[in-house]
Amino acid sequence: MSRIPFHRINWPTSLFLIITLFVSLTALPVYLWHFGLDWFQVVLFLALFAASSMSITLGYHRLFSHMAFKAKWPVKVWVLLFGASAFEGSALEWSADHRRHHKFVDHDDDPYDISKGFFHAHVGWLLFKLRPVPPMDNVPDLLSDKMVTFQHRYFPVIGAIMNLVVVPAIGWLWGGWQSALGALLIGSVLRVVLVQHSTFCINSFCHMIGKRPYSSRCSARDSWIMALCTFGEGYHNYHHEFQHDYRNGVKPWQFDPTKWAIWTMSKIGLTSNLRRVPDEKILLAEIAEQQIQLEEAIAKRPSKERESTQHILEVAKQRLQQAAQSWEQCKAEYSRATEKKIEASKEKMAQLKRDFEEAAENLRRAIDEWREAHQMARATFA
Repeated sequence: MSRIPFHRINWPTSLFLIITLFVSLTALPVYLWHFGLDWFQVVLFLALFAASSMSITLGYHRLFSHMAFKAKWPVKVWVLLFGASAFEGSALEWSADHRRHHKFVDHDDDPYDISKGFFHAHVGWLLFKLRPVPPMDNVPDLLSDKMVTFQHRYFPVIGAIMNLVVVPAIGWLWGGWQSALGALLIGSVLRVVLVQHSTFCINSFCHMIGKRPYSSRCSARDSWIMALCTFGEGYHNYHHEFQHDYRNGVKPWQFDPTKWAIWTMSKIGLTSNLRRVPDEKILLAEIAEQQIQLEEAIAKRPSKERESTQHILEVAKQRLQQAAQSWEQCKAEYSRATEKKIEASKEKMAQLKRDFEEAAENLRRAIDEWREAHQMARATFA
């Protein structure tokens, strides 16, 4: 019979998670039974849920952890303030853990390693101290940011003031003590519980359910269902393959409000330097993964059936690799020349641009050829 390792329990975090969940399941229903639910409480909850959730997705995650874009100070103040109100730790701690997750995904040094089980990845890694606290040696950029380090020192106080003072005060101004109590239970306690567990779902569900269209090298998966409740964070396979892209839902039809918010703010000067992966590189990642899956399927067929198809696929694959390599080289040369316009003549710039456009066209043709070979192979072994 296994025993709970009480000496390894992270008591402050564990008690906080247990008490807030318990209050949400007991005190909140009693309040609703006696006083009901009005539109003000619903609006307050939705506004605070959106503000704190997107402070995690937009701020803690894409801005601070991955430096996917730059933000002016009003945006940073907003995400640090409402991020603290979610009680997921400071932006500094959160980013250090998340960068470690990407570096060691699915391995022992991954803080929320899914190979240790769903419970560990979802919340167990927070409840138990299974190893010494790792040093914050992977966030030197954030350690030099005065706003981030200030929030790191005082985030428990900021979070407490936001949830225990500001939110109930808004409720009291609206409808007295009854509304203040409702604001506390719904706008603070319930909202914190739901924001936290929606974040935890990325660490657990998004490494267990969904598809892997970009890479099968790690457990991260794309899940549109998870994207709906996490403001676009559910496209996790794409994110692990291209972690510095400010977008997670890269396809036009994918639900990613965080991406839309970052883009919108860039149009009014609040964000800038939005990093995005070229469409060609994304398509190449999809093709590479499809190639792996097709090769695995072909390997199961008799050798006589494989030979001719494998030859056609290999020719198309080599042509694609050569075109992709040429495109990458021309793109790098053109980018360097664009950054240093003074050092390149107009004729040189024009030639580099023509070379890049020609390489891009060759890449598109090679992709079309590979698709034809892929479709033929699939039809052959269907």
